[in-house]
Amino acid sequence: MADPMILADARTARLVKSATIALELVGRSVAIVRTQELIRRAAQVDGGVLLVAERGVDVESIAREIHDRARRPAAGFIHVACSAGDPARLDSVLFGAAPENIPSDLEWASGDSLIAAACGGTLFLQDVIDLPAAVQARLARVARDGEIRLDGQPVATNLRFAASSAPGLEAEVHANRFRSDLYRRLSTSRIDLPQLRERPDDVPALASRILEDWCVESGVAPRGFTQTALALLAALTWPGNVAELKSVVERAAKETTHEVIQIEDVLPALNLDRAPVRFTPSGQLREARLRFERDYISAVLQHHGWRMADAAETLGIQRPNLYRKARQLGIPLTRSSE
Repeated sequence: MADPMILADARTARLVKSATIALELVGRSVAIVRTQELIRRAAQVDGGVLLVAERGVDVESIAREIHDRARRPAAGFIHVACSAGDPARLDSVLFGAAPENIPSDLEWASGDSLIAAACGGTLFLQDVIDLPAAVQARLARVARDGEIRLDGQPVATNLRFAASSAPGLEAEVHANRFRSDLYRRLSTSRIDLPQLRERPDDVPALASRILEDWCVESGVAPRGFTQTALALLAALTWPGNVAELKSVVERAAKETTHEVIQIEDVLPALNLDRAPVRFTPSGQLREARLRFERDYISAVLQHHGWRMADAAETLGIQRPNLYRKARQLGIPLTRSSE
């Protein structure tokens, strides 16, 4: 069974589209275009890269994108999940078994270690904030010297350090819980990855890409979304970021055989990913339908900035009917844009 702490290069074990941009980078919003440019710049230098992101952001795919765009993409990409497994094992996983009677002028590593495997390539440390202090010190020395004693012999590492962390790593540095010298070397290039709620205009493209990938991986005919289904997805805040969106889209795809996924297919998937709404089962389908209509119409109106004409087009109804429906459901309207 594979060690959960180690996620080495797995290109042969999963679907890879070499000409396709990483899912996290799909979109044309200002936030993601800026991120794409920062990634392009980071790939052209050999210094460390620090990715700062909330939960649900696929930082591994971003680190791999930087590695693949670099000047030496054929070299190894080694992914270490610092928060997985036993922290006490990280030292042996990264550096291997301790040799005897080795000079102390350089940090050492064995030939079967991850440091050795990463030489000439990229060592990606996910959730780097969880590194034990002793491992931080050894990695800082490797980053400083650019050399190690590999099975006793001095060897240039020629590796790029990449790391990811949730927001707050600087506070750990200031509190002396994370080494400042290692932080400086890891953050030669720093990229703060945007949350999905900061780029709602990208959600339709992301959802379509997720569905496309799922269809290819599942061996089914291509599918699409209705505009109303995409509008609902774009109106949500996605606290779990792209990972949550991916879960919802894939669940909706699995539960339907429609060529075009409709809002009725999306709604159950959303309910499964969220805390259930508190209600008293009374068997009143009409009340449940009214609640859904109110929530959905409110979401579409919010997505369109309360512009009634645009919302009515998305909903597929006439604008006077939208006004009437909103009054019936008790939805407050803002008409400043009318």
